[in-house]
Amino acid sequence: MRRFEGASVFITGASSGIGAALARAFAAEGANVALVARRPDRLEQVSRDIEAAGGRALVCACDVADAEGLRAAADTAAEALGGIDVVVANAGFGVSGCLEALTLGDYRRQFEVNFFGVIATIQAVLPHLIRSKGRLGVVGSLAGCFGSPTTSAYNASKAAVMSLTESVYHELDEHGVSVTCINPGFVASEIRSVNNEGKYTGNPDPVPQWLVLPAEKAAADMLRALHRRRPVVFITAHARWLARLNRLSPRLVRWVVRRMTRGKLAKFQAARRNTRPGPPDSA
Repeated sequence: MRRFEGASVFITGASSGIGAALARAFAAEGANVALVARRPDRLEQVSRDIEAAGGRALVCACDVADAEGLRAAADTAAEALGGIDVVVANAGFGVSGCLEALTLGDYRRQFEVNFFGVIATIQAVLPHLIRSKGRLGVVGSLAGCFGSPTTSAYNASKAAVMSLTESVYHELDEHGVSVTCINPGFVASEIRSVNNEGKYTGNPDPVPQWLVLPAEKAAADMLRALHRRRPVVFITAHARWLARLNRLSPRLVRWVVRRMTRGKLAKFQAARRNTRPGPPDSA
C-alpha cells in the first residue's frame, strides 16, 4: 500500500524545484496535493503533470508573505480535499552579498519570506493539522547550522527557521502533530538563479553539478522522513557530513567554509573595490 494513500497535502513553494518534486512524489504515493506558490502558470503545469499521472491537485496561487491569503488557501484546500494531513512549508529564496553591500531592506525581505512566511504558513494550517493529528515539515537548510561569507541574510533566516521548528515541535507534540525540520544541502532548484528581490533571473547554477542532488531524490528522502515522523533530517550526503562535523569541530568547518567560498568572496571583494569612489582630483 502507498504510504500517503488518500492523504491531503499542502505544499508551499510548489511551483518549482524541491516543492514541485515533493508534490509529484506525494501524488505518486496516493495523496491529494494543494499546490501553493506565487506563479499560477507554473502551478498549473505541476498540476497537469500530477493529473496526467492519475493524481489529484488543487492550485492555490498565494504569496507566503500574505498571511490572510495563506489562511484562505488553507481553508480552501481543507474544504476541497477533506482536511489537511501533511503540510510542507518549503517556500523560500536567498539574498546574497557582503553585509556592507546589503541594505536593511534586503535582510527584511529575506526574513519576510523565509522566516515570517513559515510562521504564517504554520498558523494558517494549524487548526487543520491538529484536527487530523497530521505531519508538519519545515524546510530549513544546512546553511542554518553555520555561517558563510556573502550569505549572512540567508544563513540567519534559516538558523531562525531551525530554532522555530524545534520550539514548535514541543508545542505540537501534545496535539499529536509531528514536526520535521528538513535541512537540505545543495539540491537542484531555482533558488541560486533568483536575485535579491526574489525574481528569477535564469542565470546558471554556480554550484558544481556533481555536488547537487536531483530534486526527485531529495523529495524521496523527505517523504521517508515525514512518514516516519522524524524530528530532524539532513538531505544530501554532504549536508549530513558537514552538520555532524560542525557539532564535533566548528573550527574545522570554518576552515572548510573558507576553502570552499574563497573564490566567491574574492569576486564580491573585487566588485566592491571597483565600485568605491576614488580620491578627489587635485586642484
